Amino acid sequence: MPTKIVPIGNSRGIRIPKANLEHCGLGEEVDLQAKNGALILRPVDAPRAGWAEAFTQMGKTGDDRPAHEAAPSATAFDAREWKW
Repeated sequence: MPTKIVPIGNSRGIRIPKANLEHCGLGEEVDLQAKNGALILRPVDAPRAGWAEAFTQMGKTGDDRPAHEAAPSATAFDAREWKW
């Protein structure tokens, strides 16, 4: 769909129709990339999105156990050289 590039302060921008924003899942922030003569906009995922659900599922399946059952043993450095 053809659209005009409009001045926005010292920059330039385009108006993106609401339907296009919703269709692509674009929110308040996007990842903008220039590649092969094209601009690519992608939605920015929230950090750790979906972690709570993943942890809940891990708890239900018993996959949330510690990776090591026993604490690691002390090394010579721990015994002789480490000081608080």
